[in-house]
Amino acid sequence: MAKKSSKAGPVPVTQPLSELLRLPAGTVHLGELDSAATTGFEGGKSDAEARTAALEPELSDLQERLYAAGRSGEVDAPKVLVVLQGMDTSGKGGVIRHAIGMVDPQGVHIKAFKAPNEEERAHPYLWRIERELPAPGMIGIFDRSQYEDVLTVRVNSLVKESVWSKRYEEINAWEDGLVAAGTTVIKCFLHISSATQKERLAARLDDPTKFWKYNPGDVDERSKWLAYVEAYEAVLERCSTQRAPWFVVPSDRKWYRNWAVAQLLVEHLRALDLAWPPAGFDVAAEKVRLAAT
Repeated sequence: MAKKSSKAGPVPVTQPLSELLRLPAGTVHLGELDSAATTGFEGGKSDAEARTAALEPELSDLQERLYAAGRSGEVDAPKVLVVLQGMDTSGKGGVIRHAIGMVDPQGVHIKAFKAPNEEERAHPYLWRIERELPAPGMIGIFDRSQYEDVLTVRVNSLVKESVWSKRYEEINAWEDGLVAAGTTVIKCFLHISSATQKERLAARLDDPTKFWKYNPGDVDERSKWLAYVEAYEAVLERCSTQRAPWFVVPSDRKWYRNWAVAQLLVEHLRALDLAWPPAGFDVAAEKVRLAAT
């Protein structure tokens, strides 16, 4: 993950983005990570639309192979889970529209987690998360996730520290089990600066077509910015594991953010080495039968 630098210009691509954006082990200070970086992207904003569109053919093909594996009834068909976390206005919805929007929607399950309802509060905190996990062959997208139970819960003191502090290791063990059972977990922290958030909230107030996106409660949450920074730093430090690492995606530039998440998805799907499932019938015999109709 790029540190802040006075040098301008894109960072040359020297290795996969999944390596460049992977959070290194150690103490995390979000203020030292450049939220406006364009790590791994050669060019600028004018190149972004074409570069992102260029990913679509491969992304579409890989997603169809994944979906076909699930539909064919393969017992061990893989699953993919993309977790999107970030401060308000970091662009979770934008990523879903522009990056995830390039794949066939029938192979995608999107879940936006809001405050738990009465039924969900009656169960352990992971209960509602488990209900939304992707089926074999599917790509699941979490707009917020299990991490709200060590973020919002912590910042707003919704449960005692003795309760939420145990959840880091519980989540790590739970994610480890998911990966062991065949789910590829891609955790993206959409990293924006406080100044960028303020600009985006102001833009919503200046444009009547964006009033619906504005929530007065966002200003209340913004007043807790430093508390959320501390909570996110703890999540990134304690829950970036070998099997389920965090990727820190600089998100001050929307065009870079969308390309980066799409690129991460392509790289993880490639790594699955997906083949088309074989026919579960006699192809030659079916050709004969069809020709006779």
